[in-house]
Amino acid sequence: MRQFSVALIAAALGLGAAGAAHAAPATYKIDDDHTYATFAIDHFGASVNRARFDTVTGTVQFDKAAKAGKIDVTVDVKSVYSGSKGFDKHLQAADFFDAAKHPTMRFVSDKLVFQGDKLVEVPGQLTLLGQTHPVTLKANQFACYPNPLAKTEACGGDFEAVIDRTQWGMNAMVDMGMPKNVKITATIEAFNAAVQDGNKAPGATPPTPLVLITANASETSRVAKACPPIHTRLPLALA
Repeated sequence: MRQFSVALIAAALGLGAAGAAHAAPATYKIDDDHTYATFAIDHFGASVNRARFDTVTGTVQFDKAAKAGKIDVTVDVKSVYSGSKGFDKHLQAADFFDAAKHPTMRFVSDKLVFQGDKLVEVPGQLTLLGQTHPVTLKANQFACYPNPLAKTEACGGDFEAVIDRTQWGMNAMVDMGMPKNVKITATIEAFNAAVQDGNKAPGATPPTPLVLITANASETSRVAKACPPIHTRLPLALA
């Protein structure tokens, strides 16, 4: 009887320890070299205006076993890049992102929706221009892998949504025929924060500068000079 009681207590302690370990998701810190946000909006039915935000910070918490997690990312509005300084300045003005009064955007989610082993969507709250409204990001792809350069685990994915910008009070040029709907995308990668700092591989090959080939040679040169040397950022490749 005593042996049975000892075994029962040991089993209970073991289950408790396993439960405690399972309850602690890993925290991942956003990798700013592989993370950016973009938008695309129709321009009077003639073309599509596209731009990206290069400065994105935040964290991801992910419990693989429970298929649960949280995302908290902040976007620096002044990091917007369209390839045109004039357009960038206009985007930061009061009638669009109003960077002077609202220097950041923020997306927060406490739920990851899986179908089997596949992440399909991330419902959350988007704060823009001082207003917060629900947005659900569709997950186009998502994976975790051992990053060979950072020498740690990385998780990341590609997400998109279509929002009505007027919900956040961005009404510029709607009365002139500009659409309300905007396609937003988020490309996110994050390193396991527990081992990320000071653990990047020495002598890693620097990223290759991005060169966008256009029909106009002078335009190609201008964009090539303006683009930062980050090989993973392809802002004009969005549909």
